[in-house]
Parts: sequence; C-alpha cells; structure tokens
Amino acid sequence: MDVKKGIDSPELVPEKQNTATIDALYKALTTGDTKKVAGLVASDLEWWFHGPQNCHHMMRMLTGESSPTDFTFEPRSITAIDERVIVEGWEGAKVYWVHVWSLKDGFVTQFREYFNTWLTVRELSPRGWLVRSKGSTLWQSQPRDLFSRSLPGLMLAI
Repeated sequence: MDVKKGIDSPELVPEKQNTATIDALYKALTTGDTKKVAGLVASDLEWWFHGPQNCHHMMRMLTGESSPTDFTFEPRSITAIDERVIVEGWEGAKVYWVHVWSLKDGFVTQFREYFNTWLTVRELSPRGWLVRSKGSTLWQSQPRDLFSRSLPGLMLAI
C-alpha cells in the first residue's frame, strides 16, 4: 500500500488512517524528512514522558535536537485503538519503549513516551462500559526480549 494514498483515502476507517499516519511519521523520521514530520504533527503538540531523563529520544528527534542516526526507532508492533495509535519497540535487552500517539483530523495532537516502562492501557470511560466490560484491558506491553527484566509499570486510562 502506498502510505501517502492510505493517509488520504476516504474509504479507510479512522483507525487504519491513523495507523497509516503514524507509519508515515516513523518512515519520515528514519529518513530525516522534516517537512513530512511537520505536516503530520500539530504545532501545539502535547507531550508527556516517563523514563530515565537521558532518554527523551523521540522528543529530541521531533524538535530537531538530534538526527535519525542518534537513536533508531524500529516499531515492532503498531496497534490502533480509536484515535490513539500505540507503537512498541525494543532493541536488545536494555532498551524498551512504547509510544502512544493521539490523532485528531489526521494530525498528531498528543504524544506519550514510555521508556523502559511496562504499560497497560485500560478503558475506564462510560462509553466503554457499554461496549466492553468495565475497566477492560485494551493493550499491554509485550517485549519479547525483556520478560525477565524488572521495569516500572504504569497504567494509561482512556
């Protein structure tokens, strides 16, 4: 699939459009295409980080403080849940990350970065109570190489 067509294609459901947008964002970051990145991210991006203070790798890339060669984000899984896209990656036994991107009208409006942190995403909204059981788990960290490692855990309630 041509990602550019996928982003603009009206027949795609919002979750697929959001996934295509985030896939295009990672590809643009990898190649250093700052114009493409700027076209996908809202100028008033809300950002939140949890992890060691020296590991703000994605924010450094988004702001231009670092280049694509300083840290490589290789997504291992991409999951869309409504307007959010969760991307998970790990590089060996020492580096594990989860990114939660929120999109509105095709633009990234919020970014949450979890570095060396287990994450569980649960739905706690009244809307979700009608569709799923109250407090159901929607997504959970699945790092294949790090199961024996002790990392702090957080829950993201949506």
